[in-house]
Formats: sequence, C-alpha cells, structure tokens
Amino acid sequence: MMNDPQQRKPLDIRRRSIYLLPNLFTTGALFAGFFAIVQAMNGRFEQAAVAIFIAMILDGLDGRVARMTRTQSEFGAQYDSLSDMVSFGVAPSLLIYEWAFRDLGKLGWFAAFIYCAGAALRLARFNANIDVVDKRFFQGLPSPAAAALVAGFVWIVVDKGYFSAHDCRWFAAALTVFAGLSMVSNVKFYSFKDFNMRKSVPFIVIFLFALFFILISSDPPSVLFLLFLGYALSGYVLSALALRKPKTPPSV
Repeated sequence: MMNDPQQRKPLDIRRRSIYLLPNLFTTGALFAGFFAIVQAMNGRFEQAAVAIFIAMILDGLDGRVARMTRTQSEFGAQYDSLSDMVSFGVAPSLLIYEWAFRDLGKLGWFAAFIYCAGAALRLARFNANIDVVDKRFFQGLPSPAAAALVAGFVWIVVDKGYFSAHDCRWFAAALTVFAGLSMVSNVKFYSFKDFNMRKSVPFIVIFLFALFFILISSDPPSVLFLLFLGYALSGYVLSALALRKPKTPPSV
C-alpha cells in the first residue's frame, strides 16, 4: 500500500529530484538546437542542419540513460520537452525560413509557423497522453523525425549543389507543411520501443546494422533524408493498408 506517507516519500523525492547525467544529455541537445538557430541566422545552413541531427541523437540518449540508471524524474521529463521544442520546433522552422522562405513573403512565414505550431501541439499532446497511448506506436509524426525530415532536405540540397534554395522553395514549403500537419495528425507511426536490445538476435541483424552504418557514412545527407522520408510516409501507408483490410464479422 502507498497510503503511508513514509512509503510515498522516496517516490515523491525521486519525482522532484534533478539528476545530473540524463539532464546533461538534454542540455547538450538544447545547446545543439540553439547552435542550429545561430548558424541558420548567420547563413551557415549545412552546419545548422547537422546540429539538428546531433540534437536528435542526444535527445534519444537522455531517456535511455535515465531508464538505465533509474534516474527518471518529472523535472527531467519537462526539461526534455522544452529542449525538444527548441531543437525540433523552433530550430527547423527558422532554418527552413532563412534558407528558402524569405522570398515567399507571408506564405513563407505561414508555412514555417505551421511547422512550429505543429511541433508545440505534438509535444503537448504527447505529455498529456503519455500514460494512455499504445507504447508501440506514436500518435502523429514524432517531432525529432519531423525535424530530421526538414533539416535533412536542407542538408541534401546544400551538400549536392544541384539546385538552389530558390529552385526548391515551393517543394520545401510543401514538405514543411506536410511535416507540421503530420505531427498533429492521428496517424500512427511505429515507435520501436518494443525492440529489446538485451535479447539475443540472429547474426544477420548485426550484419544489417553494420551495413546501415556503412550506408550512412558513405553519404549522410542522402541516406538520412531518404530514411526519415520513408518513416514519415510509413504511417500513411500502414493506415491505408489498415483501411483496406476487411473487418472480421462479430462472432455470434
């Protein structure tokens, strides 16, 4: 029973406590997002895009470190959400605006705002529904994946140099609005949270992981953009397949 105040005290202390290790990763992700904003304002768009991907890696580590060290706290959860808003909400919207939307006038900042508002609403809904949703799926496109989609597009265009930002501005606007609306949609995206790293796996899985990292190292902008574009489309594909699947009649 948890009715005894003496029994509830350790749990309450843990929820209120501030743990150093996981919050260091969150602070690193926040700094990467801030760095991306500064670089975008200075016209260094490739560095800004890379910084957003670094923020995504650090954001993925802070939760895992907290669970591994059993240092989860309410403070950490709120701090992580605020960091995500900067790194995956404000930074990508400002990056894409500075890179391609300045010549679009009101349409440009409107497209960037749709993405920014979508990220804020996505994070708020995630915090409100964290205890009631199916852990296997995300409701709406996760904000880090949406940020990777937008930043990855900037990165690949700048890196390849085949097109200018002016040439891609309308496609960039459509992609940004798509990412923003996907975050607040009810489409389900696989979360990979039921993937247990502690269980034994076949040798082929290790080989595929190695091949995956080789592909990324060979051409990071192209591989990462295509990877997250595929993930962003996967939710809609699964939803379409679910609609086509015939419903089983109720048993008598």
